[in-house]
Amino acid sequence: MGSMIKVVVDAMGGDNAPEAPIKGAVDALDEISNLSIVLAGRTDDINRELGKYTYDKERISIVHADDVIGFDEPPVMAIRKKKNSSIVTGMNLVKHGDADAFVSAGSTGAILVGGQFVVGRIKGVERSPLAPLIPTAKGPALLIDCGANVDAKASHLVQFAKMGSIYMKYVAGVKNPRVAIVNIGAEEEKGNALVKATYPLLKECTDINFIGSIEARDIPKGDADVIVCEAFVGNVILKLYEGLASTLMSKIKEGLMSTVRSKMGAVLIKPALKKTLKQFDTSEQGGAPLLGLNGLVVKAHGSSGSLEIKQAIKQCLQFGEEKINEKIKENLTIE
Repeated sequence: MGSMIKVVVDAMGGDNAPEAPIKGAVDALDEISNLSIVLAGRTDDINRELGKYTYDKERISIVHADDVIGFDEPPVMAIRKKKNSSIVTGMNLVKHGDADAFVSAGSTGAILVGGQFVVGRIKGVERSPLAPLIPTAKGPALLIDCGANVDAKASHLVQFAKMGSIYMKYVAGVKNPRVAIVNIGAEEEKGNALVKATYPLLKECTDINFIGSIEARDIPKGDADVIVCEAFVGNVILKLYEGLASTLMSKIKEGLMSTVRSKMGAVLIKPALKKTLKQFDTSEQGGAPLLGLNGLVVKAHGSSGSLEIKQAIKQCLQFGEEKINEKIKENLTIE
């Protein structure tokens, strides 16, 4: 294993806090020997939850934070006023080099604002995109951006493509990531003004494997490894993905339980079906890193359970060990 990686976990963030963040942190600690965890939040609540587990007390610590930023609070105001919140406290540890990464299932808006203004962007990075891994038939693909920049420019999307390509190459292990831009057709002349402005710029990039446009229906097939779009489109794709997946799983279960014969068949196919469906389980992918910052910030889904938190922490290990920020600084050509 590599050198020790320190990850701050927002113990107060998410619908299932503090139970899910703390269990996820303890589970990650059990699996990874070169990991240390800092839990940010209310000490009494954290200690009460930690009391349920056996863990290496040398590798887990608590940083007290009184405040919690709610999902319904205005993000900029909350970051400015709640300096002692678990989100701001955790991000300050990353900013000052006291931790390598921050993981939270808390307010998306607060995490985006805090990432930009507390941790700060790498010099030359115009915007920091949220970039979740989404399941496809050929393995995970990176959707970039899914929620951070709804009014992006062409130059932003070019940087997203480059950062996404670096991430997929070194974290996901894809040798020559295929980069595509989301469009309403395969032809180069199609698309809105932003896509038409971005397409020729991506074609000129010699440091990425740009394969052209990708239509939404081809994303689940795995036709691209890095899927580039502005945040409005990306968020719609992500939410449709999540909703369709849960609906399909529900209808499959309903069908299998509908008759005695189907129930008998369900027993026979259950192991194979479970293995197949697991490949499309978004909880297995962890969280969405906010790329291009001076430190790593990972946003987990607000309804995350302990598995998602554990997977998000494991992402941080790969990110740190592969020195992704250093590679972004070295390889990102500022237009």
